[in-house]
Amino acid sequence: MGKKKKVKELEEFTLDFLRRHKKFDVTRDMLHTAMIHATGADGRTLNKTIEKLIRNEVIQEDNKGNLVLVVETTKRASNEGVIDINRHGTGFVTVEGYESDIRINRKRLGLALPGDTVTIRITGKDNRGRLEGKVLDIVKRGRSLYVGTFRQETRKSYVIEPDEKSAHIPFFVHPKNTKNAKTNDKVVFQLMEWVHPKYLPEAEVVDVLGEKGSNDAEILSILADNQLKSTFSKEAEDFCEKISWDVPEAEVKKRKDLRKELVFTIDPVDAKDFDDALSLSMMDNGNYYLGVHIADVTHYMQRGIPLDDEARDRATSVYLVDRVIPMLPEKLSNGVCSLRPKEDKLTYSCFMEVTPDGQVVDYSIDETVIHSKFRLTYEEAQEIIEGKKHKQLSDPIQKLVKLTDTLTEKRFRENAIDLHTPEPRFVLDDEGKPVDVIVKKQLKAHRLIEECMLLANRTVAEHIDAMRKNSGKKKDKELFPFFYRIHDKPNMERLGQVAEMLGTVGIQFKVNKNNIGARQINEVLEQVKGKSMEYTINDLILRSMAKAEYSPQNIGHFGLGFRHYAHFTSPIRRYPDVIVHRLLKKYSSSLPSYKYSDLKDLGTHCSEREKMAVTAERASIKLKQVEYMSSRIGEIFEGVVSGVTENGIYVLLKDNYCEGMIRISDLDDDYYIYDEKRHCLTGRNRGRTYILGSELKVKVVSTNPELRQIDFQLAN
Repeated sequence: MGKKKKVKELEEFTLDFLRRHKKFDVTRDMLHTAMIHATGADGRTLNKTIEKLIRNEVIQEDNKGNLVLVVETTKRASNEGVIDINRHGTGFVTVEGYESDIRINRKRLGLALPGDTVTIRITGKDNRGRLEGKVLDIVKRGRSLYVGTFRQETRKSYVIEPDEKSAHIPFFVHPKNTKNAKTNDKVVFQLMEWVHPKYLPEAEVVDVLGEKGSNDAEILSILADNQLKSTFSKEAEDFCEKISWDVPEAEVKKRKDLRKELVFTIDPVDAKDFDDALSLSMMDNGNYYLGVHIADVTHYMQRGIPLDDEARDRATSVYLVDRVIPMLPEKLSNGVCSLRPKEDKLTYSCFMEVTPDGQVVDYSIDETVIHSKFRLTYEEAQEIIEGKKHKQLSDPIQKLVKLTDTLTEKRFRENAIDLHTPEPRFVLDDEGKPVDVIVKKQLKAHRLIEECMLLANRTVAEHIDAMRKNSGKKKDKELFPFFYRIHDKPNMERLGQVAEMLGTVGIQFKVNKNNIGARQINEVLEQVKGKSMEYTINDLILRSMAKAEYSPQNIGHFGLGFRHYAHFTSPIRRYPDVIVHRLLKKYSSSLPSYKYSDLKDLGTHCSEREKMAVTAERASIKLKQVEYMSSRIGEIFEGVVSGVTENGIYVLLKDNYCEGMIRISDLDDDYYIYDEKRHCLTGRNRGRTYILGSELKVKVVSTNPELRQIDFQLAN
């Protein structure tokens, strides 16, 4: 055995021994005895190994002569936060009480990986005056799954190069833990252990996704990178198989039977999971009688069963460019629960009596059974709205248009915000590569469904408020705890930055530091409507908003302008709706349901899973945009400046809404200076300025699907 290999073996043995016996006192003599028996090493070699590890601050010898790993002796610091690590290996930790992130040099990251909750010690400032620190301990790993590219280096040596968002350091894999992955395969892996920063962390491959660059491998990588699973457990699948397709007559007798009523669905052309259906009639007093009928998932999925556990863990369906990762197995999501036409289905319905001016004056929430008469796509519904005759649906749909127009006007009059951002849809070939980009049109039919769902969601939330009022204990949050969809007021600092940027292009947006109303935001949105910068401004304002969340603590919904709001209408694809159904059913029988503390924990969980799903959905769109532009290198497009930084200009293309960057190094006609206050780049010699909303022509020069980046240059 070579000298270097022998030394390496002794170091690994020492670290492994100390780690396994960290609860006991370990002296040099004890380590001598163990090592001599295991490796045959002599005392002199062992002492050299120990001294080297102490010198490198890997282990420590205390005043009693006990040897311990340094990471085991480090005391927790008072500064705790989540670490983000960039592609260069520099970490940044956000710590409460500090205005800026704490910068962590790669040599001081310890055993931290991106997303970990860590404790750090502030060590000083760098030459730019930024606070620097050192990771002392890992409080909690941020993720259980990582994604990377597998590579065989020698006959029995395997390494995984993580994707940029997963980790910043390669992992080694023991031959028994490769799961037969081949070089250049994309894999999902988990951390097994990491002894010390000087050594690579050890990984185990848990899934082989396919060859790097293939559509399946890249899409499944996005899922795994966001801790999302594409398959269901055997227990959940087995449970679904036992569910009958037929609606039992005994169950029908317990419910309001609507099977003879004119009930219909309107959904996207490619949808299979039909959550909601509608019915509408006119009352003798001239009011509308609107029925919103929702798939009764909770009838089939009781609390505590394996299927419910998995649905709760997922919390939401994920809609990627080329596939749907459902919250429920296909038999339920697309079959038993889906409100398919010409089939009896169990539903939970919200009936609302609505006046011609949009006021709900009466309502009921009932368990029902329906038999949908028609399934319309949005496009088919739009044709009927525009005058195409349909023997049975023309009249109810035209009445729905009149009602929902009134509801829309009422919402915006009462402080709802009217934000619009483009939704690109891709035409894919047989291999999943994009051949065209189509921007989804906003149809009247979309607004019709949206208003009906909003009204039902609002009504069930107000129902709980009425229950509390009737009990005489309205302020008792423990009484009838409920699961709200809440939306806080915008971040005023971010909104102030948006106002600054808008001011540079002549758009007045006055932001009061203490308060902001929907009216001021809508006025700005109205100013840019129809202009080239419309979607850019909409997106900037959207980013300044707080994220909508789930919580039993009701603070209202700022964006919608509602004091009470919940998610009731999509239990096939959202677990919060399942919770709301359970709460409503229990309360209708005067029975307790979830505790307030349960709902608080579920709110945090569901909100986090929703963010992961949205991140995955956006990543899949960005990936396809980059792939689409990869076949258009050298082509010229018209665009609008969507952002300006010291590094360059972000440009949004007008036709397909793909976004890329012109790097400042490629602006070679002048020396450009970034004006932080005006958010623009200005040429020092010629005075040319690039500012938000500037229109320009760009040429596609390069793309990077792995980093999901598009690079432009100015077109001559």
